[in-house]
Amino acid sequence: MNKYFTLAVKVAIITVLGSAMLTACRKNDANRADNSTPTASSVVSDEDSLKYLMYRIMQVTYINGGRNKTTDLPTYLWYNQVPQLDPSSSNYASADNLLETMKSYSVSNGQVLDRYSFLDRTGSLSSSLQDGLSETFNKVSATGNYGMEVSYASDGSKSYLYIVYADKNSPAGRKGLNRGDEITAINGDTNLSYDGGSNVDKVTNAIYYSTSVTLKVKKAITGTVATYTLTSGSFNINPVLFDTVYTVNGQKTGYFVFYTFTNTFNTKGAATLTKSTLDALFSRFKSAGITNLIVDLRYNGGGSVTTAEYLDSAIAPAAAARKPMYYYKYNDKLTANLDGTGLEASVSFPSSTGGLSLNNVFFITSSHTASASELTLNNLMPYMNVKLVGDTTYGKPVGFITFNISKYDSTHTKQYLADLYAINFATENANRSGGYYKGIAPDEAANDYINVPWGYRTDDENLDKIFNYISTGSFGRTSANARVLTQSTTSLRAALPRSITSPKFNGMVDYRIGKRIQ
Repeated sequence: MNKYFTLAVKVAIITVLGSAMLTACRKNDANRADNSTPTASSVVSDEDSLKYLMYRIMQVTYINGGRNKTTDLPTYLWYNQVPQLDPSSSNYASADNLLETMKSYSVSNGQVLDRYSFLDRTGSLSSSLQDGLSETFNKVSATGNYGMEVSYASDGSKSYLYIVYADKNSPAGRKGLNRGDEITAINGDTNLSYDGGSNVDKVTNAIYYSTSVTLKVKKAITGTVATYTLTSGSFNINPVLFDTVYTVNGQKTGYFVFYTFTNTFNTKGAATLTKSTLDALFSRFKSAGITNLIVDLRYNGGGSVTTAEYLDSAIAPAAAARKPMYYYKYNDKLTANLDGTGLEASVSFPSSTGGLSLNNVFFITSSHTASASELTLNNLMPYMNVKLVGDTTYGKPVGFITFNISKYDSTHTKQYLADLYAINFATENANRSGGYYKGIAPDEAANDYINVPWGYRTDDENLDKIFNYISTGSFGRTSANARVLTQSTTSLRAALPRSITSPKFNGMVDYRIGKRIQ
């Protein structure tokens, strides 16, 4: 491969001889400047540097001073809809402001398509997805998080605050907190009802942006009340929240809840907890002889595309072997130069799939189901009977190739600025189906009762409808089912979608290209 056409994931700004003039260059071509983009004559701050190179990577070229004649290779999927902008303009107080302006031009049929591009100024997302380590949400110190998500729910007359899931390895999970547990007080404050304003802000800051919190909790199954004090921390992510094998009308049916697509191999090439957990899970499913599979993605916002490929390969029938899994769609200039860039046109299933023989695969989805989750289920649709139950997915048929942006000051000291996640590609399945910016609608709608613990098959409307389909070929809910929790008198309470905004990552990233040029 031509070394000047490899993807320059690590980009440097070098301040030459103490001046403020910027030169974006490769290590082996440090004296060459490319002035084909608007340049700032007085760039003096880190933020100016970040704005300049972010704009350049997205709109001009990722090649820094390369000798190859073809250097006009912007990376942004919608680069040709963005007019020429001056990244040094005072109109943009920060790189984030500039990025928001650029995103606003990604319009199709009156709809702004790019709801996704962002800057990660801590670098924690890369560690989380690639190495399976908990992401840091706290804005003050790098302290990890509590490893749980919360949401409001309603019984039709009153709102309640619930834990919707907790990672088994997280501070919350290690204390025994789990789905369906009701939070009745935070730091002694019982005024938690949903108001769309100050109460929501109070809960959001306490759960996602603090380093210590005390919760009064009513347990889902027993109804007992206890107080828990949590300290945020780092942990190895276990993306499988719950798994089991049911027997439905004589048919073995595997079920697991998957909440994030962390890599199966880390940055050092070692298998992650994600891989070992999934390997063990599918080994159990295969040994049990399952003929139906339920993948619960209702809180999965995506992650690494390689893990999506792993899941698809484990689930797909033998007939899918070596056939196209999905296609990439880049902008026109990258597409015209694929041979030189190292970018792939498509991904195929491996020479052998996981060995399951499934009649159906069901995905439980919601408005939180995004990106790599949508990729996973869309990839399988051409090859097997795929059914979606729940709610319409988020709608993110596009992904990122991350760019690490650093600068070198006049003393040649390297300083990290941010990781750029700007949309670089879209995906389509083997039938060339994609473009689901408005989400993928379910085959059968079902409520998400978040006070129901994982696996309560008669009280989880999603599971009950799926079991009915396996038994009868119809999703209709059985009239004999109880409408209350098996071990509680609490009525079923449906989630209030988007009642709390989680800082957890939502998207899909392909890190492989960066690895190729290390």
